[in-house]
Amino acid sequence: MILNKKTKFLKTLEFFPELSLFLALIILSGCGSENPTQQVKPPAEAVPVVPDRSAPVVNVSQVTEETRQTYQWYCTQCHGEKGHGNGVNAPHLVVPPRDHTKASYLETRSDEQLFEAIKLGGLAVGRAPCMPAWGNTFEDKTIHSLVSYIRELCDCEAL
Repeated sequence: MILNKKTKFLKTLEFFPELSLFLALIILSGCGSENPTQQVKPPAEAVPVVPDRSAPVVNVSQVTEETRQTYQWYCTQCHGEKGHGNGVNAPHLVVPPRDHTKASYLETRSDEQLFEAIKLGGLAVGRAPCMPAWGNTFEDKTIHSLVSYIRELCDCEAL
């Protein structure tokens, strides 16, 4: 009886790597299952509380070499080395990554909106669900600096 249970357990362990891979593929494929023309809206219960915007946030974060390296390390896979939205992951995403050189769009967004998209992720701000939330990875100062770097890439005016 004990030997039979041990045998079943070992068979389960042998099957586990395939199950893990299968589950990982299912989870990752979730980013590619939406219709690209569809506006993605986050469910109400999943939306984090957004800071009060009654007082304007003025930030003059300086773009440093560290900021550029952070962008190259974390952002280029989707947004591309020069910010054109043509990173190596871009062809595999249903919602194309934002082109950070396109001033016509970025000038319609405030620094605070860009900050929230980076910190909270795309889904939390009603944008692309595959844009991860970086709030647990970066300090607010780094995120503000990334916003300044994006403004530099598009050569657009901050709002």
